[in-house]
Amino acid sequence: MSQLQSETDADDPRDRSFLGQPRVLANLFGVELWERFSFYGMQGILAIYLYYSVAEGGLGISETVALGIVGAYGGSVYLSTIIAAWIADRLIGAERTLFYSAWLVVFGHLGLALIPGIAGVGVGLVLIALGSGGVKANASSLVGTLYAPDDERRDAGFSLFYLGINLGALVGPLLTGLLQKQWGFHFGFGLAAIGMILGLVQYSMGRSRLPAESRVVPNPLPASERGRWIAIAVGAVALIVVLCLTGVITAPRLANIVIGVASVAAVALFAVILLSRQVTAIERSRVWAMVPLFIASAVFWSLYQQQFTVMVVYSDQRLDRDIFGWEMPVSWVNSINPVFIILLSGVFAAVWTKLGPRQPSTPVKFAIGNIVMGIAFWVFLLMPSGAHSVPLVGLAFILLLFTLAELLLSPVGLSLATKLAPQRFRTQMMALFFLSIALGTAMSGRLAAFYDVNDDSAFFWWVGLASVVVGVVLLIGNRPIRRLMAGVH
Repeated sequence: MSQLQSETDADDPRDRSFLGQPRVLANLFGVELWERFSFYGMQGILAIYLYYSVAEGGLGISETVALGIVGAYGGSVYLSTIIAAWIADRLIGAERTLFYSAWLVVFGHLGLALIPGIAGVGVGLVLIALGSGGVKANASSLVGTLYAPDDERRDAGFSLFYLGINLGALVGPLLTGLLQKQWGFHFGFGLAAIGMILGLVQYSMGRSRLPAESRVVPNPLPASERGRWIAIAVGAVALIVVLCLTGVITAPRLANIVIGVASVAAVALFAVILLSRQVTAIERSRVWAMVPLFIASAVFWSLYQQQFTVMVVYSDQRLDRDIFGWEMPVSWVNSINPVFIILLSGVFAAVWTKLGPRQPSTPVKFAIGNIVMGIAFWVFLLMPSGAHSVPLVGLAFILLLFTLAELLLSPVGLSLATKLAPQRFRTQMMALFFLSIALGTAMSGRLAAFYDVNDDSAFFWWVGLASVVVGVVLLIGNRPIRRLMAGVH
């Protein structure tokens, strides 16, 4: 089949050959599956690698600093989406940005696997953060190009895409955790690299089937401005190096730095879009509607991403991981949430498709998601106290609530960003949603500093309350937010 014919098929609104969705969705589904396999496989063992003693194969960093690093790294992944979005929108297009970003992910995992000590952590996490940010922003944006603005399959399609993410997130921690337990951390990191290479091979075989729109540069950077932007990029890298060498940027400060950078970046990007003369009045109103939803998303992710900070310590020290005399690896807990996602994402997709225009509005979905997440943290208060006393079924129930909240907010948020996006800022609006995740993820690392595994009731109570309050406020503001959305549901 010719490339032209492939592109015509990809753009055909009648194409329902992949579970009722456009056939090319399968290609994006696959690359995101393998990228998430490598990402969550590595992240499932990252925290314990940092704070386990050298005798246990770790680096011996304090728990507080280790969790802060994990939160800062996770925030940096989503923060880098703004760089990737700019490159896609102004230099090389979304499809090429995704492809080159995937290679950065490969090299990052190889760095963790092959370079010993803190040097490997530094090289590996920087490359993975930059690469994963590029994959995430552009893969999701490319999914949006498969649907017309009024196509009611959009939310269902994003839910299926989310299924691919979670198939990778399920298997990754299981296999890397098993290798880490049997042969050491670097074997686990190496498997993550192999997974990403498989993802690249699969994606390369189907690149030509993506719509022609995926290779379009929506807002090309004039050649006269390229020298200035190269100088800015070089200056930024030099500044970061100097700040690291002079001790301004240190491991204990990373979470706070990422929070600050994400906040400034979000305000700046909102301002750029809202003040642009290329944005119409209706598009500007829709961008304003994104502001309260951005805040609610950041709060949600500050709780949800505790799976990789506080919950790692909780699972390591409070959870009874004995299974018929065999101790389950800590990282396997990270595969519980993806199991629920796989079981329930199809249900949610079917429900949204069945309800069509009668489904709850996006602000209501966001509100309920925050409320359910807050309740999940309150359920921690019902768990037994003491070392290795919490039953696995109890933690699984909490993670079920995490999943319900996630399905109400995350795939819906991805879809919302594509629906509210001005034509000239499509990928950068997706980056805005990821910036909310960057802010929330970095906040999860900062909040982890207040967690005491021996006395955690106050932590779970107040953090849960904050999320519930945000959800209630969003319910109250549903109607004015919908008016700003100007017809977008």
